[in-house]
Amino acid sequence: MKRLTKALILVAVGVLVAFPLFSMTYYTMVRTSTPGFCASCHEIRPAYDSWKTSTHVNNAQGFVADCMDCHLPAPHQMFSFFYAKTVHGIKDIVVHFFGGPYDRAVNREKAYASFTNAQCQKCHRNLLYIPNNRGAMLAHRTVLYPRPGYEKKCVDCHRNLVHNPSQVYRYKQYQPPYRGNGV
Repeated sequence: MKRLTKALILVAVGVLVAFPLFSMTYYTMVRTSTPGFCASCHEIRPAYDSWKTSTHVNNAQGFVADCMDCHLPAPHQMFSFFYAKTVHGIKDIVVHFFGGPYDRAVNREKAYASFTNAQCQKCHRNLLYIPNNRGAMLAHRTVLYPRPGYEKKCVDCHRNLVHNPSQVYRYKQYQPPYRGNGV
């Protein structure tokens, strides 16, 4: 009986400690994972403003790709995701509070160099079905199934989709597939 009581007390203490700790960690991760939070640093504000005018926010499908979708690994890769999120966060905090150099052009090139096709394909999955643009379909095929020595990244062609200063909101209108018979 004494053993059971001791075990129940340890479980209760574990729950009382673990639940608030888990809740605070989860709340912190959710709160710091929003584009608005990223934009709270003045260094990131121009990137946030240019993201808001891009088709990654304004599109006919109504989908919004936020900072984490492009700049971090997929959340199901938990260790890589938390590691990358922590490294990015610490780097941004150091630059913000200690005035380290923040060169947008240099950081942009570093981001492009670090992107993988898998990051783009988290959202852009069906790249080979583009009925109204055969050229794009063929170009995507060469990226998805490259010949050795001819590997390309999505950002090699789609480099300037996001984070370019714009006075207008770019909006991609939905275009129904061409049917050819007037229907």
